[in-house]
Amino acid sequence: MRTAILSLLVSAALFAQATAPAKPAAKATVPAVKDLKFPPLRPIQIPKVETYTLSNGMRLYLLEDHELPIVNGTALVRTGNLFDPADKVGVATITGTVMRSGGTKTMSGDQLDEQLENAAASVESGIGETSGSVSFTSMKETTNQVLAAFHDVLTEPAFRQDKIDLIKTQLRSSIARRNDDAHGIAEREFSDIVYGRDTPYGWRTEYATIDRITRADLQSFYQRYFFPANVMLAIRGDFDAAAMKAKVEELFAGWTVKQPPVPAFPTVTAKPQPGTYLAVKEDVTQTFFALGHLGGVLRDKDYPALEVMADILGGGFRSRLFQRVRTRMGAAYDISANWGATYDHPGLFAISGSTKSASTVETLKAVEEEVERIRTSEVSEAELDTAKQSALNSLVFAFDTKAKTLGRMLTYEYYGYPKDFIDRYQKALSTVTRADVLRVAKTYLKPAEMSVVATGNPNDFGTKLEALGSPVQKIDLSIPDGKKPASSASRESLDGGRKLLQAAQQAVGGADRAAAVKDVTQVVEFRLDPKAGGMKVKQTDRWIAPTYFRQDSELPMGKIASYSDGKSGWISTPQGAGPLAGAQLKQVQGDLVRNYFRLMSADREGYQVSMAADDTLEFGGLGGQAAMLRLDRETWLPSRLSYESVQVAGSPVTVEESYADFREVNGLKVPFKVTITQGGRKFADVTVLEYRINSGLKPGELSERPK
Repeated sequence: MRTAILSLLVSAALFAQATAPAKPAAKATVPAVKDLKFPPLRPIQIPKVETYTLSNGMRLYLLEDHELPIVNGTALVRTGNLFDPADKVGVATITGTVMRSGGTKTMSGDQLDEQLENAAASVESGIGETSGSVSFTSMKETTNQVLAAFHDVLTEPAFRQDKIDLIKTQLRSSIARRNDDAHGIAEREFSDIVYGRDTPYGWRTEYATIDRITRADLQSFYQRYFFPANVMLAIRGDFDAAAMKAKVEELFAGWTVKQPPVPAFPTVTAKPQPGTYLAVKEDVTQTFFALGHLGGVLRDKDYPALEVMADILGGGFRSRLFQRVRTRMGAAYDISANWGATYDHPGLFAISGSTKSASTVETLKAVEEEVERIRTSEVSEAELDTAKQSALNSLVFAFDTKAKTLGRMLTYEYYGYPKDFIDRYQKALSTVTRADVLRVAKTYLKPAEMSVVATGNPNDFGTKLEALGSPVQKIDLSIPDGKKPASSASRESLDGGRKLLQAAQQAVGGADRAAAVKDVTQVVEFRLDPKAGGMKVKQTDRWIAPTYFRQDSELPMGKIASYSDGKSGWISTPQGAGPLAGAQLKQVQGDLVRNYFRLMSADREGYQVSMAADDTLEFGGLGGQAAMLRLDRETWLPSRLSYESVQVAGSPVTVEESYADFREVNGLKVPFKVTITQGGRKFADVTVLEYRINSGLKPGELSERPK
């Protein structure tokens, strides 16, 4: 009873308090943004880094950081894709990827994945334009284990062929899609035009350059550039520096490979390519553009003033370009300007963005006028102050962690910059004046040398591009197919192909037996990968040599049947029946010429067979289609078939079929398991349930339509 009364009293008191007239709150005083005062930025604090040269010549940088029980490391290697041979562009990229994905001498890439995942760790590798790297991250307690894996990836990569094939497939897929993104086209073509398409800075990967690359090329590239004296290793984290030095010294003591010093990277030899360039892309509703010329390098004495100038011109919402073409004209969707500077060669001065198609010429003219304005009159004091503060403030975030600081220090030393470079740069930024901005704009911005690249639909331009004052040069966006004519194979490769094919024929049961196959029936279970839909399909394929084919599929939504005689055909679905045509017919025709038994009898089918690698056959003369078949080095049985497949919608995609579980049927070894990837991603697993050879099929049985 007392508790109840007490509760009522408390409730009444709270109610009275809640319903009592509220006292007026004191009016808060909020200062205006312009009145806010901040202390000056403190000097950048560079932590102490212990630096050593190991007995094998490798440079070691150690930075203790006990904030978290984590250890990170990066080996920086003086190499890059600028060292690619002209006919094998992509060697560096593939080497950098497969160093890690291809595993080591003692462990495959997949096994390494599992080991690192169990240790909550990672080891990664890659090669960019002017540097290569191998890095690791580990918990403190697993440092020794992860360091050992890192050591093996850096010093003894295995370059397994299946991972080489995978990255080549992925690169081919990216080539096929490179014209999908209009914005990417504008930036790519602008860069290639300014640097020069016939220089290492303007080369691009193509089907042909990728196809020429072999495992031996990767091994040679690795051996030339990955040696101790060409490596800088930086490690940061929760460790004792002296103990870590001893550990690394012992771990790498056996790596004593020596090579001549790596040469300098190619110099930029580009000459101005002024003019207007158009990449026609009729499926877009806006124009993407880039215009400019060569920029500079970070060590240039005028770089700080140029950075401030570019920020005023097009560095954000407050910039001149944004205010004019976006805010006042309402034409551009986005726009920016950047004085590009790299560590060791000129970057690009570029003004880029996108605009309404109808406003393309007006936007580009406005850009040219703003460039001329900043070249001929001083900027305002407010513009200067805002741009300088923006640049100075950004330095805080470039050095706000020990990891970033160590990375910057390593990069500066890699490119030969002085240790106090950042202090000099910070001081130079703070002293930039309005006169400096005008001087560098007048000196370095060269309207007469600008290349203007536009990607869009010229039919929608309100004014023709010729109104910019120069002839318009069309950019060829076609992608070379990389296919070689039948006569292009050398006698050596043809002889090698003949011997490899004979080895494969012998492995599967003999050339005569393979050529004697007249019909095949396969019943398979087709399981799509979860990312491809996860569907399970039962499928019956029937083939009569050379080009009669029938497929009956049982799907969750009903049955589908298709038939072709190699020239035409039909398809029947739950929604109705119709002719087999277009991409579907081309898919079937491609499958017919790549039939397992026809490839095993390629020398009797009239195909051109050459040797693409010491374990890989290349088939030509396939009605305009090509295929590559890799053989297992131990058994010489077919291991992986790769080819380009026409899709019902979209660009062609690279398909790979990996064969396993070979069993003997009618004296021939055939795969009972097939894994299919498309565009580098797993698509399906196929399991053969039944296999019949030479059962006496007749064409009439295959062409009969479902009732």
